Amino acid sequence: MTVVMREPAAGGRFGEFGGRYVPESLVPACLALEQAFRDAWADPAFRQELDGHRRTYAGRPTALTAARNLSAELGITLLLKREDLAHTGSHKINNVLGQALLARRMGKTRLIAETGAGQHGVATATAAALFGLRATVYMGARDIERQALNVFRMNLLGAEVIPVTSGSRTLKDATNEAMRAWVSAVEDTHFCLGSVAGPHPYPWMVREFQRVIGDEARGQVAAELSTGVPDVVVACVGGGSNAAGTFAGFADTGARLIGVEAAGGAAVSAGEPGVLHGSRSLVLQDRHGQVAEAHSIAAGLDYPGVGPEHAQLSGLGRARYVTVTDDEVLAAVRRLAEREGIICALESAHAVAWVLRAAGTAELPAGSTVLLTLSGRGDKDMSQLMEGLR
Repeated sequence: MTVVMREPAAGGRFGEFGGRYVPESLVPACLALEQAFRDAWADPAFRQELDGHRRTYAGRPTALTAARNLSAELGITLLLKREDLAHTGSHKINNVLGQALLARRMGKTRLIAETGAGQHGVATATAAALFGLRATVYMGARDIERQALNVFRMNLLGAEVIPVTSGSRTLKDATNEAMRAWVSAVEDTHFCLGSVAGPHPYPWMVREFQRVIGDEARGQVAAELSTGVPDVVVACVGGGSNAAGTFAGFADTGARLIGVEAAGGAAVSAGEPGVLHGSRSLVLQDRHGQVAEAHSIAAGLDYPGVGPEHAQLSGLGRARYVTVTDDEVLAAVRRLAEREGIICALESAHAVAWVLRAAGTAELPAGSTVLLTLSGRGDKDMSQLMEGLR
């Protein structure tokens, strides 16, 4: 079946998922944000300014690279959408530029954000510096340890990084603290959420800001393939913003959509319906219905939930969600580096790992054409890679 990823239903619903489950004190802020986004997205001047920053600052359009060596080895045609080449090193800048412009339009003077791998925090700090805003980033203490380089980058850009020591000390807990901070500072502060999660309008708004990935790739692939669209479109999924942006460009085609989760953070593959961070989606839970801890070698995928639109796409059968292990991810980083000269982020390597495993099987037969979104570069992961690939 094909699907058009449009505006959600009333109240931000993607079928049974989505919605706005927040404290009463945050409802006015969410409503004001929704109206501000609607107004801005319908304003040609806002869209033109955003496109200008994407082009001259973020470096869009990003390249489409034919992975010729891996393609020859695997018996497929593998095309890489190079979000690792965007300014700050990942797709995160697409969303943050949009939200920072929106915050300025709303009269806000400060951004707060959550981050796991640090790339969203870096992008937030970058946009704050560009537009003269203050930035505060909440980051789990465990992630601060494994992403020290990105912590330094955020500080260098002028942002305050606040360690979160509660819970698992990872992305889930950083998001909790950022949302709590937003409650007490809504008058002058915008919560710059980094994924297609959270209360309405965030899942829709972030997807629209990330749609540029899929829209660009759709045109680039059409020029590269005689069929016009690939057989398979694949991207890694934590909260799921790079995948949502990519899928939005191909959901109305015959391409198969594959989201690749971490085996220890597989909210779609192993979760149950529940509420997390302001929306109803699929969530990892224990037998008592409490949110379970997730695990991934990639800090950006170390999250027990997923964006509600991904839950809907899975339920409709429009997208399929699979898992790979940490060992497969490490092997994928090495193989892509050795064959194509590209060192990708651990998050992105989940998508690469699935392609390596599936190629030549019924899942990905010989001759298949594949578009893979390489969501980020691996600079931030060097210390983990040095340890894991010894």
